[in-house]
Amino acid sequence: MSEGGPGRGHIARHWAGLRQAGRPALIPYVTAGYPSAEATVATLQLVAEEGADLVEVGIPFSDPLADGPVIQRASFAALEGGTTVRRVLDMVRTADLAIPVVLFSYLNPVLRYGLARFLDDAQEVGASGLLLTDLPMGADPPVEAAIDAGGLDRIPLVALTTKPARLAAAVEGASGFVYLISRLGVTGGGTTIGGDVAAVIASLRDVTSLPIALGFGIGTGAEAAAAAACADGVVVGSALVRRMAEGPAAVRPFIAELRHALDAVAVGS
Repeated sequence: MSEGGPGRGHIARHWAGLRQAGRPALIPYVTAGYPSAEATVATLQLVAEEGADLVEVGIPFSDPLADGPVIQRASFAALEGGTTVRRVLDMVRTADLAIPVVLFSYLNPVLRYGLARFLDDAQEVGASGLLLTDLPMGADPPVEAAIDAGGLDRIPLVALTTKPARLAAAVEGASGFVYLISRLGVTGGGTTIGGDVAAVIASLRDVTSLPIALGFGIGTGAEAAAAAACADGVVVGSALVRRMAEGPAAVRPFIAELRHALDAVAVGS
């Protein structure tokens, strides 16, 4: 990996290749530090080997309001095990992945670490993007401007309940891709991809050319395939984090199942 990491543009370049190949993106989410730093690095490397196209690395936080019980428990365990923002960044460096890494965090840990320092260090270890779950687009222009100047893609999180008139503002200034929440509520559980999801995706495509990834509650190959039928990529979090405690014997076949399901969508499309 080059000195200073790939930074902004890496996701766009990578996704351009996926689109050319007709390949839906598989985006696993990993809670950093769970069940250990070593296990996190091993999982990151394993999912890349098994066909992940990007990976989200979650920075554990004491008040993860958007997350369901699986990721909450993993976050608390990681914090109790001594995981810090600096240690998360070290895990990313050690994993040394060729695929784009998106740091997934709440705003408080980033501000506590120091925004400018975080952006410099994140790019230095090889991160390409940043998604702040509790910072809607336009909510804090100085923070957004700092992220843009810092060299990471600023990835928006868009809810199904976002009104059509608000969608353009919800993705204004974003780069990398759009993360669309596939249901109401928190992460985890099962998801049925219905007409409301397809309608929001269609409306998003009217206001942005960025790829759209669908996440929250997707945990099986069938659910991933249904999501990929209307979106450009699929994010899988809780179902993977649940298996991380069991190690590679559980993680590897699960990622292979998801990859196979997404490849079948690409072949059949």
